[in-house]
Amino acid sequence: MTVRFRNVDVPEEVRDWPYEAITTAIERGTIGDWAVLTREVGRAPWGAVARQIESYLEYAEEPGVAALFRRRIAAARASAESEEREQVARRVRDLVTRSGMTQDQFARAIGTSRTRLSTYRTGKVTPSAALLLRMERVAESR
Repeated sequence: MTVRFRNVDVPEEVRDWPYEAITTAIERGTIGDWAVLTREVGRAPWGAVARQIESYLEYAEEPGVAALFRRRIAAARASAESEEREQVARRVRDLVTRSGMTQDQFARAIGTSRTRLSTYRTGKVTPSAALLLRMERVAESR
């Protein structure tokens, strides 16, 4: 999709848009232009477009539009974080299975309790990177 605004050249890919194009799309664009931006925010909640929109929102004068974009960024980030937690939980479950140990044995081998391991397996709590590496080492050593 090519958005055309006077005095602003916009590349085909929204992730390549300059800051001026993003602000112009927000300020003078249509709902269709906003949809292009919100789709990109959904694709990359911490990406360049989301960050540029956040910068714009620091001084935005249209409270309704600003609220719309703030909600979209927050929702996209919450969704991404939820999916990431689930991916880590799946990884932990896989590591316990690959180890061939019981949950209690695996928990002791990584230096935690069975209860705490259960919170990692369900995604309620995300283990630290160091603990995840320890889990991988234990699973691979079996």
